[in-house]
Amino acid sequence: MAIPIKMPQPGNTVEECILVNWAVNKGDKVSSGEIIAEIETDKANFEIEAPEDGVLLETFFEPGALVPVLTNICVLGQPGEDVESHRPQEPAPAAVAPAPAAPAAQPASVPAPQPAGKAEPAPAAAPPIAPPPAPAAPAAGALSPRARRFAADHGISPPNISGSGPGGRVLESDLIELFGSSPRVSSLAKSMLEDGYRARGDGSGANKLLLSEDLLEPPVRMSRMRETIARRMKDSLATTAQFTMHTSADATGLLALRKKIKAAGSVANPNINDLVMFCTVRALIEVPEINSEFIGGEIFRHSDISLGFACDTEKGLLVPVVKDCRNLTLDELAIKIHTLSEQAVNGSLSPDDMSGGTFTVSNLGGLGVEAFTPIVNPPQVAILGVNAIQLKPVRRDGEIAFVDHIGFSLTCDHQVVDGAPGARFLQQIKRIVEDVESLSGI
Repeated sequence: MAIPIKMPQPGNTVEECILVNWAVNKGDKVSSGEIIAEIETDKANFEIEAPEDGVLLETFFEPGALVPVLTNICVLGQPGEDVESHRPQEPAPAAVAPAPAAPAAQPASVPAPQPAGKAEPAPAAAPPIAPPPAPAAPAAGALSPRARRFAADHGISPPNISGSGPGGRVLESDLIELFGSSPRVSSLAKSMLEDGYRARGDGSGANKLLLSEDLLEPPVRMSRMRETIARRMKDSLATTAQFTMHTSADATGLLALRKKIKAAGSVANPNINDLVMFCTVRALIEVPEINSEFIGGEIFRHSDISLGFACDTEKGLLVPVVKDCRNLTLDELAIKIHTLSEQAVNGSLSPDDMSGGTFTVSNLGGLGVEAFTPIVNPPQVAILGVNAIQLKPVRRDGEIAFVDHIGFSLTCDHQVVDGAPGARFLQQIKRIVEDVESLSGI
């Protein structure tokens, strides 16, 4: 029994497909699973396989035809089997006027009267039934579904050309070739692209022509130092449980001491950062659990204090370390800090100058930062951020006064340091800063 093969429906929204070509000819024997035709949708090409062994008895459409889904496109069977019953019917023309009623037929047993002397004419033969017309070939320049989609996606209006498809249909491959050979990058943009500039998207010119103003600056290669900093910061956040607390201290005494030092013409000439680091050493002595390292799941508390400080250089962030500063005077500490800072800037620090720190201070106050979240430098368990000095309203003797305050941001690793020890450290640094004049020995 002859088997009709239908145009498949590759998706729920697909209504018609292009019959690209026949892989076998009418009358050819085919085997089950053998490819007999190729079809195209707006998304991809598909192949139609023979459902069983047989002969391709008839094909109902020519290559290039746009065929509705689930329509019979051919018949597979054995020679001599009926195929016409499977031929798709042409849709009836719309708004056809009804035919006039035919006169009632006379009974067959009563012949119509004939004029005398004339022979009865032979009955006229019925007109032959014409087969349905073959589908019209696509007009030259017509776009296949995939070609239409490509044109829409790339914002192009293809010229009226004859494509490489059957009947001159324009296929997606025709537009790809046309699009690839047309100028899509201006000459200036092309030279900039060769120099490493990047396109931010489609061009703003006609047909999305890429212009120089559509390009972004080329990427900057990270230095090895920057790569090291990036890796360490990422590892710090990935391997610790960091939290940050903020407070501020009355900076009146701090500013007064700095003014006194400048007036005295001290050789060491400690600045505000030196004074804060001197106070930090005193606070670490009072809260030793902050002066610790966390290594391999074990906590190492240090009696010696080696203070690291963040130093901005042209090459990136460096953290020199002032070793064994527990017993240093303010001037001694200031001299060591200034020496290490100069070496960091001119690139003469040794690896030993940046190792062994037990606690770190990062001062962004000079840049006007009011609060930030410093990142712990493992295996250390805390870091102190120093913020800008700014006026803060305070109540004194029932009245509001505006007093200079310096801000502090302490970040701790919660694996080792809880909120209460961190808060006690901030309390101590606040107390010491506010009493720095009596502690400095100047």
